[in-house]
Amino acid sequence: MTDPLGLIGASGGASGRLTPSGGVPTDPNAPNFKDVLLKNINEINKLQQDAAQAINDLSTGKRNDIEGVMLAQGKADLAFKMLQGVRNQVLRAYEDIQQMRV
Repeated sequence: MTDPLGLIGASGGASGRLTPSGGVPTDPNAPNFKDVLLKNINEINKLQQDAAQAINDLSTGKRNDIEGVMLAQGKADLAFKMLQGVRNQVLRAYEDIQQMRV
């Protein structure tokens, strides 16, 4: 997935990744939140595409195992709901930070 607006990983005032305590992480090869999030979004997208293809194959007769189609659809649905949960938690945390007084 690309970042068309350039908002993810934009070079702002702070350079590099910081730990929650404000220091530099000890392992520079550790994945950051952006990389993990984009990887999971891509995996969820692939699950949804696979489920759509399975439904299409079932309807055209290329496939006849309805259990596999239902399983693919269930996996894609659960993965999307988990992604929505992560999004909701991130938005809630962002709103909490906005309401903090400095």
